[in-house]
Amino acid sequence: MNVKNSKYYVAYGSNLHKEQMSFRCPGAKVIAIGKVKDYKLVYRGSKTGAYATIIPSHGDYVPVAIWEINADHERRLDLYEGYPTFYYKKNISVVLENGKTIEAMVYIMFDEALVGRPSMAYLETCAQGYLDCGLDMVKFEESIVNNFEELGLKVWPTSKVIAKNYLKKSR
Repeated sequence: MNVKNSKYYVAYGSNLHKEQMSFRCPGAKVIAIGKVKDYKLVYRGSKTGAYATIIPSHGDYVPVAIWEINADHERRLDLYEGYPTFYYKKNISVVLENGKTIEAMVYIMFDEALVGRPSMAYLETCAQGYLDCGLDMVKFEESIVNNFEELGLKVWPTSKVIAKNYLKKSR
């Protein structure tokens, strides 16, 4: 990849899945993993389903992977993410494993999006991405439990068991 034309992209949901990203953005590569501090992973919806996004949450964090992408990859990601209608782009600080902080582009769903229930297939894709990138699965499990609570569905211990079952099926 031509370093001059590359940029860093923050993935926290289905774009953690390396096989899926190799199809969508051939040549893109994960260059680091880290955390976006003071945010949490949630699921918001539209007429086509519910998908991952991040929202401000003081004291929380979202595990992420940093992809090195080029302009063509970004155009492909824009289409996949429904930019600028469904998600917007912003530069965000990421604390890497080595303690360094970098700025990278992230897609965030608009605030108007309502809480929604993601499909099993979508959650399995995200879970595989967490495994692909070696991210903290506990934060992913917490996001599913939080989603059940936000939707007013049965919670402790039922939602915790369901979250773990999602993950068992995807490993």
